[in-house]
Amino acid sequence: MLKWALIFFLISIVAALFGFTGISVAAAGIARILFFVFVVVFLVFLLLGLLAA
Repeated sequence: MLKWALIFFLISIVAALFGFTGISVAAAGIARILFFVFVVVFLVFLLLGLLAA
């Protein structure tokens, strides 16, 4: 999931360089959502791992 967030972030940067601001904002929004989902899932698995030990 973090890989997809990075891909959308790079798409956002490239789109901004070429002047496609609408696509850039949309890709950055998707990257932000994927990143926060990754962080939540990581924290849940971290807590489960600590409680299982």
